[in-house]
Amino acid sequence: MNKQKRHEIFMRWRDDNPHPTTELEYNSPFELLIAVILSAQATDVGVNKATRKLYPVANTPEAIYALGVDGLKEYIKTIGLFNTKAENVIKTCKALVDKHGSVVPDNRADLEALPGVGRKTANVVLNTAFGQPAMAVDTHIFRVSNRTKIAPGKNVNEVEQKLMRFVPKEFLIDAHHWLILHGRYTCVARKPKCGSCLIEDLCEYKEKTEF
Repeated sequence: MNKQKRHEIFMRWRDDNPHPTTELEYNSPFELLIAVILSAQATDVGVNKATRKLYPVANTPEAIYALGVDGLKEYIKTIGLFNTKAENVIKTCKALVDKHGSVVPDNRADLEALPGVGRKTANVVLNTAFGQPAMAVDTHIFRVSNRTKIAPGKNVNEVEQKLMRFVPKEFLIDAHHWLILHGRYTCVARKPKCGSCLIEDLCEYKEKTEF
């Protein structure tokens, strides 16, 4: 995989989808942060179903904190690991109120200090809410990066570092979303849909399928 191929891949994705964004529903950096915390080992569809009920009732750190752990669980009990997530969200809301004036911080150190926020969650928030170049490597991005050879790596950190290095700068802000969408709908885990793939001729996966 060379520089020219990578540039062409991202150019095609941009031409096809000039303004990609997350499929999580949110209207503020805080709503995005909570949705991303809830999305760990859960689908965006499942998270959206829960937040559509939660956010009209409580969509600020103070309001969600006021629900308490048990109150919050009632809204998110359909999401995997909801017990742990409820505790982390309540702690994060308290930290935002106490330490950040109820404002979601726009830097990695402060974000990663929040309960339930790891590197991947911080990357999503930095990139999607604040327009910073960051790469949240989930299972989809890890698979696409390795399968296509855009940025092969043995673990998520290696893939993240390579993507930050290899993705042409003009595409860096949106690259995370294009890669996720490609992995979610085209380069799927069990049998990639190579025959209907925008970048099939540029991809270096050896076992291509016809469909």
